[in-house]
Amino acid sequence: MNVSQRFDVLAGALLGADEVDGRTRTGLVHAVGAELRQGDASHAWLALAVLNAEWPVRDEVVQLRRRLRLEDPSEVVRELLAQARRRLVAGLARPSRSVRIIQGVVVDVHHTAHTRLATGIQRVARKTAEQWSRTHDVAMAGWTKDDMALRVLTSEERENAISGSKPDAPKPRREEVLVPWRAHYVLPELAIEDPRTARIAAMAEFSGNQTSLIGFDCVPITTAETVGAGMGAAFSRNLVAAAHFDRIAAISVAAATEYRGWRSMLGAAGLAGPEIEDVFLPIEAGDVTDAEMVAAREELLTGDLPLLLCVGSHEPRKNHLAVLNAAEILWRKGREFSLVFVGGNAWGSEGFQHRLGVLKRRGRPVRGITAITDALLWSAYRLAQATVFPSWNEGFGLPVAESIASGTPVVTSNFGSMHEIGSLGGARFVSPRDEEELAAVLDEVLFDEAENRRLREAAAAAPRTSWGDYANALWDYFGGADR
Repeated sequence: MNVSQRFDVLAGALLGADEVDGRTRTGLVHAVGAELRQGDASHAWLALAVLNAEWPVRDEVVQLRRRLRLEDPSEVVRELLAQARRRLVAGLARPSRSVRIIQGVVVDVHHTAHTRLATGIQRVARKTAEQWSRTHDVAMAGWTKDDMALRVLTSEERENAISGSKPDAPKPRREEVLVPWRAHYVLPELAIEDPRTARIAAMAEFSGNQTSLIGFDCVPITTAETVGAGMGAAFSRNLVAAAHFDRIAAISVAAATEYRGWRSMLGAAGLAGPEIEDVFLPIEAGDVTDAEMVAAREELLTGDLPLLLCVGSHEPRKNHLAVLNAAEILWRKGREFSLVFVGGNAWGSEGFQHRLGVLKRRGRPVRGITAITDALLWSAYRLAQATVFPSWNEGFGLPVAESIASGTPVVTSNFGSMHEIGSLGGARFVSPRDEEELAAVLDEVLFDEAENRRLREAAAAAPRTSWGDYANALWDYFGGADR
């Protein structure tokens, strides 16, 4: 699509198709210039996004607004067209990109469309996208190769965003840029790339689109010592964009508390910040067939030993070293059980991997599984005598909810979202910083039959909600396409 074709798209959006027909090119330039001068910042944002086939950053929108006020708007439009052409000639822009203005609900699932991960943020984004794709007319989108604009997903990328079945889906050779106009942009995952977050921030501030996101946690700020180098800065840039959003749906009361604390600081910068409400994630267990359970027994169990399950990535915040040390305390006491970790490696997981190797060489019945199917995961929850999740900080803690939904007792941290979820029934609480206490409570839950039975009954009685319930509540809070 050349610059003249992009200009036609812009003129149609600003003036309407009936006003475009029959006008000369000069007349269109004058009409578009007049509309841009009279319009608000959203018109300037739209012009830059369409003509350059790239979402603008804040300074670009501000500068264009200044020029439209002080200069002949027709001349400004001509210069914008000339600049766009020069960028194409110089190779600074991709001539193969087409531009489409889109309305309705646009769901940004860029990361989810290209990962095989199915826990944490990815699980929430994927389940939400899956439910909405069934019940609503939504456009799922990703980002261009240079992270400069939202684009249409390929059918394979869209399938992976929903099911996770095609993580290696190739990106398109020809990219169609999406420019939301009088639309609703929804971000159900975490965006941390500099070019992407800068452009989302400008879109949220200037475009006039409705904007909503799922707020997972503020861990990179509240417990910055538990995240990788650079993550705090990247997350801060994400919050720059979030400051201009309309709504944040926090995944728990604890997460909402964190986000409201951040929002209270925005007043010092003259910003009101977004509306924030907690939309609690579901308590739902996945289905498993008899054949899948038989296969899982072969894969996960060690003889007749009771299984202790720990789900989550091995970053330091998850506190898996404490789980290993508590397990070793029990093994040295003569307790017989197996321990299985389900989750991938992450930054800072070297200490965990080293300790895991040491215990395995000692002959301890412990192992880690980094890649797992949904069937094996839900079978593991059902086969476990108990699960353990003593994280230092979580926006929600899906393994706690999933264990309770499966009817399996869980030992988890005594504060935050983990206590919030566990209080529904089926949990024992510990200080994640006290390994002796962790070992003692695990001992009771694993080997005291009466206590294990009590917790199972409490878990079975805990209220259940589905991903469909969550997606509907989220849609209602965001306002779907109605606000």
